[in-house]
Amino acid sequence: MKFRFLLWMLGRLMGKASRTNLDFQQQLGDKDLTFQLHTLDGKVARHFIVKDQRITSKSGPAVEPAFSLGFKDAAYGYATMTAKNKQLAFMQGIQDKNIQIQGNPALVMWFQGLIKYLKPRKKK
Repeated sequence: MKFRFLLWMLGRLMGKASRTNLDFQQQLGDKDLTFQLHTLDGKVARHFIVKDQRITSKSGPAVEPAFSLGFKDAAYGYATMTAKNKQLAFMQGIQDKNIQIQGNPALVMWFQGLIKYLKPRKKK
């Protein structure tokens, strides 16, 4: 349940950032694609649609995603995406085959670059 909520919240945060954050919009550029995050058992899936410098998300698997990240199960996906050192957690998961990438790996790196724009801003 936590993983499902995390994916939903990620969609909300990226949607808001795509409307209000100019740096985030620049990262989206002219991309027109769909990607998904899911569990390998198929119990949890959410796809994200990038079009016209906006991101929307929908529950369930995508028809033809440009890339997908599959986690061995929901608990592992939640732990990986909330880890202090996300890059290390992802690399370890890929090595251990607990995370599977399908599609274009360069787009996975692009997606990970988007996440840094979703961190809360420090108050001045």
